[in-house]
Amino acid sequence: MQDGRRLLLQTAARVAALTVLAPHLPAQARSAVNGAYPFSLGVASGAPLPDSVILWTRLLPDPLNAASMPPIAQQVRWEVAHDEAFTRIAARGSAVAAPALAHCVHVDVRGLEPDRWYWYRFMLGDAVSPIGRTRTAPAPGAMPGALKLAVASCQHWEFGHYAAHRHIARAAPDLVAFLGDYIYEWGPYSLQHPATALRRDESFSLAEYRARYAQYKSDADLQAAHHAAPWVVTWDDHEVANDYSPNRDELLSADFVQRRAAAYQAFFEHQPVRAQRIYQRYDWGRLARFHVLDTRQYRSQHACQPAGRGGSTSVYRRACAALADPRRTMLGVEQERWLAQGLKESKASWNIVAQQTLMAQLSQVPLASDSDGRFWTDGWDGYAAARKRLLDAMQAARNPLVLSGDVHTFFAAELRRDPSRPASAGNPLVATEFCGTSITSSSRPQARTQQYVDMNRHLKFGQSDKRGYMLLELRPERATMAFEGLENVRDPRSASSTLARFSVADGVAGPKREA
Repeated sequence: MQDGRRLLLQTAARVAALTVLAPHLPAQARSAVNGAYPFSLGVASGAPLPDSVILWTRLLPDPLNAASMPPIAQQVRWEVAHDEAFTRIAARGSAVAAPALAHCVHVDVRGLEPDRWYWYRFMLGDAVSPIGRTRTAPAPGAMPGALKLAVASCQHWEFGHYAAHRHIARAAPDLVAFLGDYIYEWGPYSLQHPATALRRDESFSLAEYRARYAQYKSDADLQAAHHAAPWVVTWDDHEVANDYSPNRDELLSADFVQRRAAAYQAFFEHQPVRAQRIYQRYDWGRLARFHVLDTRQYRSQHACQPAGRGGSTSVYRRACAALADPRRTMLGVEQERWLAQGLKESKASWNIVAQQTLMAQLSQVPLASDSDGRFWTDGWDGYAAARKRLLDAMQAARNPLVLSGDVHTFFAAELRRDPSRPASAGNPLVATEFCGTSITSSSRPQARTQQYVDMNRHLKFGQSDKRGYMLLELRPERATMAFEGLENVRDPRSASSTLARFSVADGVAGPKREA
């Protein structure tokens, strides 16, 4: 079975080979696309290093018509400048937009200065792309005074407008972390966000996943958030199929491996990511180390699955021994070791574990003893032994802070190795978790979420009736998290307000509610 890392490396090799051929493309392959504007999906940047950043675009005049881009390679020019007017060019070059990769372009710009803002653009013939703003990470030994990070996830096209992205752009963050479900695999193809959700047109082929990314990336507010800052991106399930595990989807499709390969290729084509693998480590000087995880590709199959289908379910702990099986993994052996080593060796003031789903235990019924509880098997509750191993590894790191998405709910939580037991010397507070709501995707009623908070003592806050994003400010002495909620996700011009604010002091784990 071909995993995502091999697929990304193979795709990157194809990109490198095409780049070598750029000067030899015929003249007709270097011109604009029949006079039509080719940059309808905007531009993006991501994966910042102290001397490098990835730039992205895709040539496609009509987002809903792949045939609007002729099936020939195009030579695209790019520029990176010190100023928005492009009077001082820092780097420039050309890259090939090949039909084999949906005319997507990835440029790894090297030789940049650390800890500074740049502006970038692409050009094809006389057409000039929108201008994006990006930045490099600080130098390895530097201690930045602050970092502003926007955190988002789960943006189902059918469930509302992307007003949250407009507010992210206005917040002018240094970096955006997107934690999965960038696309959803089903829904009508339209450039308008519909008033109601219709489950149809599910994606299975490479062409269908490419079309879904084009639909989502056509949104002006999403483009604005990409144009405002570099992104660090990981995936979750809906980039492929709901609640999939490495070798099966909910439908138990016989050709699921081919479906997954198509989805993985489309993800790489459309995101400003580095090609080695999805899980990555990014340092922001000595202020923060980001451990960006892949909790989807290497996990064990879901525990206690019902007969005849794949995916998740909710089970009682006493009726599902597999929940506690130490052989089960969420990250896979290699990624677990990589993460433990990175946490142990980190010299950063804050160790940010950016991953997909709620890590704190969430029982759906009251807990009278350690053997009680009803748990959802797709999240970390379905992989309890793996969670304990991860929390053990976190104890070696300074100020571990977990950022999560997936569950369409704001949560602030304390993380202990054994969440069913009260605090004690043998069960210390290990880390703080902040889980963000969705950009648009729907959730449960707030009354039910409050019941969950009341039943799970380590959950200090929960709100599920608002869509939005998180805004984290890191300083050497303190981390401050704001939960930003939209007034109305169905209103493209919706206002946003801070629903709650928490802080975490250096050396003192646990979220503290601020007035």
